[in-house]
Amino acid sequence: MEIIFIVSIDVLYRVRYTPFCSRDDFKNHIRFEMGVHHMKIAVIASNGKASQLIIKELLSRGHEVTGFARSANRSAVKNFVQKDILALTKEDLAGFDAVVDGFGAYEPDVLPLHTKTSQHLADLVAGTNTRLYIVGGAGSLYVDAAHKTQLLDTPDFPAEFYPLAKAQTEELAALRSRKDAHWVFVSPAADFREDGARTGKYKLGGEELTLSNAGESVISYADYAVGMADLIEKNDLSQIRVSLVQA
Repeated sequence: MEIIFIVSIDVLYRVRYTPFCSRDDFKNHIRFEMGVHHMKIAVIASNGKASQLIIKELLSRGHEVTGFARSANRSAVKNFVQKDILALTKEDLAGFDAVVDGFGAYEPDVLPLHTKTSQHLADLVAGTNTRLYIVGGAGSLYVDAAHKTQLLDTPDFPAEFYPLAKAQTEELAALRSRKDAHWVFVSPAADFREDGARTGKYKLGGEELTLSNAGESVISYADYAVGMADLIEKNDLSQIRVSLVQA
C-alpha cells in the first residue's frame, strides 16, 4: 500500500483536478511543492548496472538525465552521448546541476582508472556549482571510532576484492585533496547486492561502517540508487564521503 502525504489542501486541489494526471505526475507535483525542483543530471558510464538503476530512479522523479558512455546506449535515458570519459570536456558537462560518476573497472591493469577518471571529472566541474557524485566502494570505510583501520585491512576481507578496494581507497584519497570541486564519494555497504529489492529504506552513514537494523552491512543496487537520488536532490554536501546501508 502506498501512502501519500498531503502537503496542503491547495496542492491537493491543483493536482487532483489536473486532467489525465498520472500517479507519477501526482508524486512529482507533490515533490515540487515540497521544494524538490527539476534538475539536469549527467550520469557517466551510464551503461553500468548501478548507473542504470540510478538513472531509472532519477527519471521516475521527473529529472532530466543525460547518459554518457563509450559504447551504445543500454540505459533508459533518451539523452545520450557516446564518448569516452577521458575525452569529455568542460563543454560536455556545462549546465548540469549534478554529475554521477558510475565508472567501474575490475581488471588489475585498469584499476588505476578509478582515480584517473574521477580526477578528470573533478577537473571538469572545478570552479562551478556542479556537484560530482562518485559511486564508491566500501573497502575504505573505517571499522573503528579512531579511524585507524579500514574494512579492506581487516582479516576477513575477501582477498579477491582487495585490489579493487585498494584502488577505490586511493581514489578517495586523491579526491580529499581537491578543494576546488564539489565532490561527494558515496560508499555502499560491504554487501552490495545487484539483484536486491527496492525497499526505499536506507541509513545514511559517514566514514565508519554502518550496520542495518538487522546488524548487517548490506544494501541493494536499487536502494543505493534511492539514496543517491536523495543526496543529489538535497544538494547540500561537498567534499565529503558518505555511506549508504539498508535500514
